[in-house]
Amino acid sequence: MALRSVISRKTLGSLGLGFSHARGLQTFTLPDLPYDYSALEPAISVEIMRLHHQKHHQTYITNYNKALEQLEEAMAKGDSSAVVKLQAAIKFNGGGHINHSIFWKNLIPTSEGGGEPPHGALGWAIDTHFGSFEALVKKVNAEGAALQGSGWVWLGVDKESQKLVVETTANQDPLVTKGPNLVPLLGIDVWEHAYYLQYKNVRPDYLNNIWKVINWKYAGEVYDKECPHPESR
Repeated sequence: MALRSVISRKTLGSLGLGFSHARGLQTFTLPDLPYDYSALEPAISVEIMRLHHQKHHQTYITNYNKALEQLEEAMAKGDSSAVVKLQAAIKFNGGGHINHSIFWKNLIPTSEGGGEPPHGALGWAIDTHFGSFEALVKKVNAEGAALQGSGWVWLGVDKESQKLVVETTANQDPLVTKGPNLVPLLGIDVWEHAYYLQYKNVRPDYLNNIWKVINWKYAGEVYDKECPHPESR
């Protein structure tokens, strides 16, 4: 099933996945960043941010829209073979759009609170499930560094069990591919395009430094929405 068939407009809007309509077909647009390209330096360079947002993310959107248009045409023609063939492109490019739209919200300049440890319900849950905030960081860094090839490392919450999990996904697979009840709180892009211009082949250095600009306020808001725990605040 195409990604647009399983994701509601409400969900897309909450993730900041801009979309519009052309000839009745839903299309997606590149979301604006809530900060300047230079705002995350020195953790992430202005050059990386500009290329990552304007080139890489835009390419996923362009190819996603193209694949969706081709899918609509194939379905109108009843071309089942073409519909099946398009699923890989839809998953890859649609996942790239979804993941990057979350990633931009997971980052914030240090001057605006970037890197400040989580408090409230999420901070309490991290201590409960991982032992400490430091233990969580160590686990995420280890999982991200060990991921072979390209992909993402995630902190998510299972909205059924309300348990926090650390997962990795290959390529541009969204976290939901690891479980239908998993909601991403924090996603770190470990594709080379996210760090190579600055950190070369030393992915662990990138993972260590990105925590300085992590937006825990946003992650906490998502957690509170999915797992309200008034007694733990």
